[in-house]
Amino acid sequence: MNALVCGAGGFIGSHLVKRLVADGYWVRGVDIEEPEFERSAAHEFIIGDLRVDEVCNKAVYGMDDVFQLAATMGGIGFITQKLAEVARDNVLINTHMLSAAKEQHIHKFFFSSSACVYNTFMQAALDVKPLSEEDAWPAMPERGYGLEKLFSEELCQYFKQDFGLETRITRFHNCYGPLGKYDGGREKAPAALCRKIASVQDGGTIEVWGDGLQRRSFLYIDDCVEGILRIMQSNYPYPINLGSDRLVSIDELVEIIARISGKSFSVIHNPRQPQGVRGRNSDNTRLKQVTGWVPGIPLEKGLTDTYRWVLEQVRRNVEGQ
Repeated sequence: MNALVCGAGGFIGSHLVKRLVADGYWVRGVDIEEPEFERSAAHEFIIGDLRVDEVCNKAVYGMDDVFQLAATMGGIGFITQKLAEVARDNVLINTHMLSAAKEQHIHKFFFSSSACVYNTFMQAALDVKPLSEEDAWPAMPERGYGLEKLFSEELCQYFKQDFGLETRITRFHNCYGPLGKYDGGREKAPAALCRKIASVQDGGTIEVWGDGLQRRSFLYIDDCVEGILRIMQSNYPYPINLGSDRLVSIDELVEIIARISGKSFSVIHNPRQPQGVRGRNSDNTRLKQVTGWVPGIPLEKGLTDTYRWVLEQVRRNVEGQ
């Protein structure tokens, strides 16, 4: 089988490429830039802008399966400040990729959606119930990124309904791990906190956005890739959650990373910075029904690997100054 990974230079995409190659796929990667931290394992890597339909057509040519992970996105600070950029870029990418996949009779098309599609009114409390797939409607997603993802989910289903394109749609819940952005403004909370703790001296202080009580579930990258492949191999054409169902606060996340680091420091909360919804957790009932599997890598294990990788990057940066 031949597989195209869009966004192959990014965090999830780079891990997915390695897994597909290990599983025997011939893999073509495409991204607007080379991978940031290591050379791609793809057999062929195209530098191209998937906002342009000609690039999408070139990338899809000769492929069996398409994994559409390419997106303009980042952490809570980025996606709340770049609403037009995020929505415009991603609608263009997804529309052109679906059209190219339809024209070239792709076997299966995987679309990476997000838990940001869920109704924000259902995420206003700390003790939130796990979100099931039906909770995206009636719609009140996060502005920009969440709304674009919800629209693209619907577009995938329209392409299946109207043209017979086999689509698989997965809602990621806070994926983290090595090789992810850890600075520069587009990093997610686990990587940002790992960087802050890796950089602080014993007895120092770190800043945490929000009041620290906001709660999330976090999915380690190896479980994320495993879930992608299991969902892709299924016959289920509707949106499906992919996340951990262990809910922790941001302050608890800080405490876990602090124990891993062996450091002692104080925390200053900054409620003026974006912190997103108050609580969000994944209901994995549908995932288990469809795939017979749920994520199982403990948060402590995943954060240990992530912290060690971020610490190495921070040390390299200091040595290079």
